[in-house]
Amino acid sequence: MSLNNSSNVFLDSTPSNTNRFQVNVINESHESSAAMNDNADPPHYEETSFGDEGQNRFRISFRPGNQECYDNFLQTGETAKTDASFHAYDSHTNTYYLQTFGHNTVDAVPKIEYYRNTGSVSGPKVNRPSLLDIHEQLAKNVSVAPGSADVVANGEGTPGDEQAENKGEDQAGAVKFGWVKGVLVRCMLNIWGVMLFIRLSWIVGEAGIGLGVLIILLSTMVTSITGLSTSAIATNGFVRGGGAYYLISRSLGPEFGGSIGLIFAFANAVAVAMYVVGFAETVVDLLKETDSMMVDPTNDIRIIGSITVVILLGISVAGMEWEAKAQVILLIILLIAIANFFIGTVIPSNNEKRARGFFNYQASIFAENFGPSFTKGEGFFSVFAIFFPAATGILAGANISGDLEDPQDAIPKGTMLAIFITTVAYLGVAICVGACVVRDATGSVNDTIISGMNCNGSAACGLGYDFSRCRHEPCQYGLMNNFQVMSMVSGFGPLITAGIFSATLSSALASLVSAPKVFQALCKDNIYKALQFFAKGYGKNNEPLRGYFLTFVIAMAFILIAELNTIAPIISNFFLASYALINFSCFHASYAKSPGWRPAYGIYNMWVSLFGAVLCCAVMFVINWWAAVITYVIEFFLYIYVTYKKPDVNWGSSTQALSYMSALDNALELTTVEDHVKNFRPQCIVLTGGPMTRPALLDITHAFTKNSGLCICCEVFVGPRKLCVKEMNSGMAKKQAWLIKNKIKAFYAAVAADCFRDGVRSLLQASGLGRMKPNTLVIGYKKNWRKAPLTEIENYVGIIHDAFDFEIGVVIVRISQGFDISQVLQVQEELEKLEQERLALEATIKDNESEEGNGGIRGLFKKAGKLNITKPTPKKDSSINTIQSMHVGEFNQKLVEASTQFKKKQGKGTIDVWWLFDDGGLILLIPYILTLRKKWKDCKLRIYVGGKINRIEEEKIAKCIQERKSLKASVSKFCPVSSGRVKPVNSRQSL
Repeated sequence: MSLNNSSNVFLDSTPSNTNRFQVNVINESHESSAAMNDNADPPHYEETSFGDEGQNRFRISFRPGNQECYDNFLQTGETAKTDASFHAYDSHTNTYYLQTFGHNTVDAVPKIEYYRNTGSVSGPKVNRPSLLDIHEQLAKNVSVAPGSADVVANGEGTPGDEQAENKGEDQAGAVKFGWVKGVLVRCMLNIWGVMLFIRLSWIVGEAGIGLGVLIILLSTMVTSITGLSTSAIATNGFVRGGGAYYLISRSLGPEFGGSIGLIFAFANAVAVAMYVVGFAETVVDLLKETDSMMVDPTNDIRIIGSITVVILLGISVAGMEWEAKAQVILLIILLIAIANFFIGTVIPSNNEKRARGFFNYQASIFAENFGPSFTKGEGFFSVFAIFFPAATGILAGANISGDLEDPQDAIPKGTMLAIFITTVAYLGVAICVGACVVRDATGSVNDTIISGMNCNGSAACGLGYDFSRCRHEPCQYGLMNNFQVMSMVSGFGPLITAGIFSATLSSALASLVSAPKVFQALCKDNIYKALQFFAKGYGKNNEPLRGYFLTFVIAMAFILIAELNTIAPIISNFFLASYALINFSCFHASYAKSPGWRPAYGIYNMWVSLFGAVLCCAVMFVINWWAAVITYVIEFFLYIYVTYKKPDVNWGSSTQALSYMSALDNALELTTVEDHVKNFRPQCIVLTGGPMTRPALLDITHAFTKNSGLCICCEVFVGPRKLCVKEMNSGMAKKQAWLIKNKIKAFYAAVAADCFRDGVRSLLQASGLGRMKPNTLVIGYKKNWRKAPLTEIENYVGIIHDAFDFEIGVVIVRISQGFDISQVLQVQEELEKLEQERLALEATIKDNESEEGNGGIRGLFKKAGKLNITKPTPKKDSSINTIQSMHVGEFNQKLVEASTQFKKKQGKGTIDVWWLFDDGGLILLIPYILTLRKKWKDCKLRIYVGGKINRIEEEKIAKCIQERKSLKASVSKFCPVSSGRVKPVNSRQSL
């Protein structure tokens, strides 16, 4: 650290070097204050400047009047004191000890640990210190041990940091890949498949060069849009293992992610069998040519496929490093095979190749092959359906996202470049083969044109060959008939065979690695409880060995079937369903407008992503409509299953963001609607305290607000503000979770106030949002009003008056036993603690008995001491010191039964309503809503109204009857129950 005591430094804002962190600190002691008063300059504050210097150093500058305060400090050349020599909160002495920004502070600097979600696999979430924590530490005024200032600044997470460091050390030897070897190589190998070598020429023959290029570009458009969406999602935060499953689940939630993750992993497992069978078929064809068949074609495919998949499994289990090396070797072979094809197109053709339709580059052949020539049963969409699977495989790099050094950089760069390179290769091969080879050829060198023969006008005819008989009889050569055109055109045919082997084996190897990785990520999230067994990883790279063997079993089963023509369309649709959801995830996250959606990869558009999702769904039906239907049915079934199970995860998905936006828009739209009597419904604020302490009061309120109105459980904390706020904040989530667990559709709200009435007054005024504001106050009857202090009675009555002042209705509920069961809950907590201690003691005894030579009872006491098991002593100040009392037990039993009376089904009975005064109809509406509930549907309403029964004069009888009819009509409007009865009651009768 360099210290500059020049008096002019403070005024010099030009840094000496351009990469310097400069802090200018001013003394705030009383002496410096006096010196500052002598100066006419306005007060100067701390200045921080950043410059360019290779070494990060501090430079402290002082005003001229304050420099003498630091003379001793500067002359000795000492640096700033360490944590061991200063008080953590010493910011008012003669010197500021440079710690964070030039002075002591317990404010935490930004750290990624503060922003982790609870339960993050990257490490524990660290809590930054609150202002209350800082105030409490200041009040203690204790000396700080070495390094403790950092502990305070880091909040509660210092141990977590150590764990994170240990975890990082454990994974230091893990193999991580860059964007080339990890993404580019894998995607290119997976996209380039056997279609490139044995089907692309046939596609050009059917669709022509023009439509063939259109088919390739249309397929590329689907994959490119998906690649852009994948890149946007991958750069919107840290990407872990799981590939497509991880991207979809973290964007759309566990319902979509869990459903697509399972079928995506299964599709990759079956794809291993598809590629291996393709490899085995090629080998069997070679065996046929050399007459070296082992048994028969089908069994030979099974034998060769089984041996191949075992070898691939061994490479995968050996580790990702060996698998990556194998992929690089296969890519080199594949590139040599493709280059061999392009070289062969410029090598002059011989008579044998001309007879088979290859004439090198000819403009006449290009013109003839430019248009389509579909055979019977083929069309544009059928040919497109055959080619499209060749363009898939763009997620091969993303599927091993957990093994990438920097997934946010590698996935966009490697995926998009792989799509571009493979597309150029497909277009180049399609155009070149269409310009060199005719559609039909006989293969006979004798089919040359003799002078005097009539030419049919074809390109081959102009080049000296007559293949006209192919119009009447099938031929074996040409683009339309020969799947080995690329081998014929190439400079060295066996290299094309090696390319086919490389394409099939590399795709199989990539799928064999992708399926367990995706499946392991799915199992780790514990969405499907039965699959937790496969979540375990082994080794430095956390290899899913159990997933590898499961994939091997699935692949082996389908290899032994050896008939994959039926399952292949379903697998292609599974991949397309994944692409569709990735595109929809990108659109959905953008549409939700969540502040958390800020991808670093900005080359995307939400509407293009939506178009890509729709396009993927359309392609699914183009490829195979029944396979698309099966895919949707399976995905829908898994979606319903995951939704029903409700996994306990929170990933901040865009579904949550959109739900918030929808709720906000609806609330704002509701404010524009004026109140109407027909839409009135009780929206209650219930003074329950903690919702679990007065369950009966909450149950009766919930009975007439469930699915029809707002219900807010409120609690007022009275006492010192700091203690009340701390207690209130610590219990908010717990009490709201209790409501959710007990399936009570209500909110919890709490306030801290100096007195109970002030707190309720605040709740009555501030609760609710827009039109969703409480209009009814529900309180329990004050049972101890005779013995309660006068101030409590005044507060209770005052709350009722306050509610009326705020134009809020009041409902007072009374039951014989009272509502408060907090004492019972305390007893239950004590009993649970005793039970836990008893179980711990029993476990200790069993462990002691199972060990030999432990010294008998001495070992028991030793273990009991380790577990810190002590005999519970009753608290002197506790009101529950007679748990074993029979009287208290009976009382508690009655109280517990009374607290659950509204949870039970109410039998046949009557709900008596005493409508003595016109209160607006609330006293009629609430009982009517109760009769609509299942638990109250057998009850009938009986309504009593006020009136005098002594009027016997005839002239008044008619009037009385008319009044009763009018009242009954009013009752029927408020409460349309046919079984309701209206009875007059003497107004002087005591109620």
